[in-house]
Amino acid sequence: MRKRRFIQCDVFSLVPTQGNGLAVIVDAEGLSDAQLQTFAAWTNLAETTFLLPPSDSSADYKLRIFTPTREMLFAGHPTLGSCAAWLHVGGVPKQKGLVRQECGIGIVDIDVSGSRFAFVAPPTKIEPLPEEILLAITGALNISSESILYTALLDNGPVWSVFQLESADQVLSVDSSLVRWPEFKAIGLIGAHKDGDECDYEVRMLAPSSGMSEDPITGSLNAALAQWMAAEGRLNRSITIAQGTKINRYGRVSVRTDGSDGKILIGGDTHILIDGHVSL
Repeated sequence: MRKRRFIQCDVFSLVPTQGNGLAVIVDAEGLSDAQLQTFAAWTNLAETTFLLPPSDSSADYKLRIFTPTREMLFAGHPTLGSCAAWLHVGGVPKQKGLVRQECGIGIVDIDVSGSRFAFVAPPTKIEPLPEEILLAITGALNISSESILYTALLDNGPVWSVFQLESADQVLSVDSSLVRWPEFKAIGLIGAHKDGDECDYEVRMLAPSSGMSEDPITGSLNAALAQWMAAEGRLNRSITIAQGTKINRYGRVSVRTDGSDGKILIGGDTHILIDGHVSL
């Protein structure tokens, strides 16, 4: 056991403590998988991350991501928060303005050239949502078929059963307490706000998260949704997404289309709230 640098930050909100919390162990070398999982369970946050030296020479660091119960290949707010923590403690990227993160899905590029960091949305596998899953979810959540515009099964590391509803109001009206776990896996809901509203879309991610029935703000889900919409020709401009509204969070996710190369960048604000050490 020794003292290790510890950061706790808040991701995807303009207002500190109104986004999604993340714990980061900056120097995680020498810890076993069991120790990583035990510490992640102790923090009781949706995710805890551990920074390690990269095994890929093109990367700036390697990241491992744990929920209180399992390791994840990729997640969005842990990507932005860990990048911000790494830079905060003196990390210097090999390429100016670009941090390259090695994680379970490979290398994820993070644009740090501006004040609001953004990661490149990873490739997403898009499949039809199986009929039995669609009927089970809509039945459990009392979602009428008339309100559903599109559905899909998306995989960008995590796997999402997603529904685009007619409006943001319909997304916000869904009662997440009606879902029983582990009967379902992660459910993503998206619906458009009215013209002239502050945000373009409202998103919710329903799945157990640190004792809550939904996640405050989910970068990986928003990345998958953006790739899905782009693949179907429904994302032709940069947009702003609200998430966390139903659980009194002020989440804001920017989705940026990045020109002719076809890349989509998922961005948001990160605030460093705790900077200290833990004995681990």
